[in-house]
Amino acid sequence: MFLRRRKVMDSSKSQNSEPNIEKEDDKKNQCKSSQRDSYSSKKWSCWDSCCWFIGFLCSMWWFLLFLYNAMPASFPQYVTEAITGPLPDPPGVKLRKEGLTMNHPVVFVPGIVTGGLELWEGRQCAEGLLGKRIWGGSFGEFYKRPLCWLEHISLDNETGLDPPGIRIRPVSGLVAADYFAAGYFVWAVLIANLAQIGYEEKTMYMASYDWRLAFQNTEVRDQSLSRIKSNIELMVATNGGKKVVVLPHSMGVQYFLHFVKWVEAPPPMGGGGGSDWCAKHIKAVMNIAAPFLGAPKSVALHFSIEARDIAIARAFAPGFLDKDVLGLQTFQHLMRMFRTWDATRSMIPKGGDTIWGGLDWSPEGGSFNCSAKKLKNDSPRNTGQNANSNLGDMKGVNSGRIISFRKDVVEAHSSKIERVDFRDVVKGDKLANSSNCDVWLEYHELGNGDIKAVADYKVYTAGSILDLLHFVAPKWMARGDSHFSYGIADNLDDPKYEHYKYWSNPLETKLPNAPDLEIYSMYGVGIPTERAYVYKLTTATDCYIPFQIDTSAEGGSEDSCLKGGVFSVDGDETVPVISAGFMCAKGWRGKTRFNPSGIRTYIREYNHAPPANLLEGRGTQSGGHVDILGNFALIEDVIRVAAGATGEDLGGDRVYSDILKWSERINLHL
Repeated sequence: MFLRRRKVMDSSKSQNSEPNIEKEDDKKNQCKSSQRDSYSSKKWSCWDSCCWFIGFLCSMWWFLLFLYNAMPASFPQYVTEAITGPLPDPPGVKLRKEGLTMNHPVVFVPGIVTGGLELWEGRQCAEGLLGKRIWGGSFGEFYKRPLCWLEHISLDNETGLDPPGIRIRPVSGLVAADYFAAGYFVWAVLIANLAQIGYEEKTMYMASYDWRLAFQNTEVRDQSLSRIKSNIELMVATNGGKKVVVLPHSMGVQYFLHFVKWVEAPPPMGGGGGSDWCAKHIKAVMNIAAPFLGAPKSVALHFSIEARDIAIARAFAPGFLDKDVLGLQTFQHLMRMFRTWDATRSMIPKGGDTIWGGLDWSPEGGSFNCSAKKLKNDSPRNTGQNANSNLGDMKGVNSGRIISFRKDVVEAHSSKIERVDFRDVVKGDKLANSSNCDVWLEYHELGNGDIKAVADYKVYTAGSILDLLHFVAPKWMARGDSHFSYGIADNLDDPKYEHYKYWSNPLETKLPNAPDLEIYSMYGVGIPTERAYVYKLTTATDCYIPFQIDTSAEGGSEDSCLKGGVFSVDGDETVPVISAGFMCAKGWRGKTRFNPSGIRTYIREYNHAPPANLLEGRGTQSGGHVDILGNFALIEDVIRVAAGATGEDLGGDRVYSDILKWSERINLHL
């Protein structure tokens, strides 16, 4: 009876529960439908669009990366040829067909930032990076731990050497500077073309060094100069006594000038090779994109950590990069890091107003037409005549004024500019709240009156730029003054010029006694290149950099070379023609006091032509500062000289710019 009753009760419960279940299902359905209605009625927000856009870009990136790795190696060339027609043979293949083979060993001297650096001792935050690249390659560690990376890549602010507990050393071998980052070649194209005529690692040497250090300190810390000397001697000895062809690029040009004086000088300051070492070991020095006399771009970087591109980006997001965003005082960190790299001071313009011009003149003339069409000139000039300027001399902005405060000052005659000499100002109190700054800069030692005094001087030429830097950063400049000099020697026989601080300045040293040596200056032309800047004072905030390029300063026409606060002249986008070409055009041409043995000099200019389409990459006719290393005409010149040709065999000078006329305007005692 009990069991029967229980079953009956259970059946009755189940009957009663069925309506309840149906009610719950109805409620759930109503809830789901209401949620669907709410989702469908929700408006599409900007945040949703951003997320979808980022997702789309990431998906496309990975898809294209997959296709790139999956496609045959010949597919890009096939597509390019289908669009543009058959491609010309690379220079190495072309010259191999002509019968050229490996002859003289080749030495590469990389420039600033293009050589890889690797970590051999570091802080706890750099755990797991021992022996790995911290500069160059993927830069993955920068994105993962930026403050740790900045701490390690910076040098000691007092000694200019490694900070305690940190050891970073240059990568060795050809891989040190074949690529700067994945897909961005530096020396790789030139190396590959040399290999086509028989070169290999035993006949090519990458003279890598820590490009952050002052040149003499690369020997003190790493014995880099001694390694270059011994490797060149070994290559000459193992190649039948054939002299080397040296290819310095960018700042590597100044580094090799330092090496040439070091190798001749007696120990302990020098390498003890003697005055005839270069004559015995070097056939030719083919300087590529050479900043022999510095670059005004370095002034802007040292003064406000800006250049044209940075100033434009800063104008689009005013104040963003200056503030403490996500814990990073971006510009302050970059300036602190940059100012610890002593080698960058070698790029400050040399020769003062004599070379770069004064308040009312510059060797390039007044103002220029900077439109791409007017800059380009396909026919080389006859070096025996003074050609008319292809850029046109006009009244206007004077590029001799490297830094000006306010646009009206840029265009005014010097007699109408009222200036207050900042050098007479007694420095006042420090800026308020500067003691709380995470990043120490010497700008924090300046008072408001000191900053105003800098702006009130209004115009700075190459002759007063050094005084300006000494005023705003005296400790930083004092360290640099022990390693570099920027003047013009009155008497090169003065014993003081035996000091290493003068060795990288071609205006304060003599070329070696090697009459059979050849020196080339090979550089791009036809690209507007930074030459002078218009500045303004920034709004005072805590821990700020008080000076900024005034991007609102514009010229009066589309063809004006004053754009976005930057005045441009002809060059390779980094080094103006006057710096790259003057020494070979005049300073060293023939027997001069700077070239007593009469070493032959040649100018080889390469007129810039951008790539015709995206499939050409960075182009084969580029005159850009780094891209020129992939220029087929330059590579062909290099291979011919390495195979035994002379400058006369190449046809002597090839000039597109007005370097010969500009050089004549420079009144330098030779």
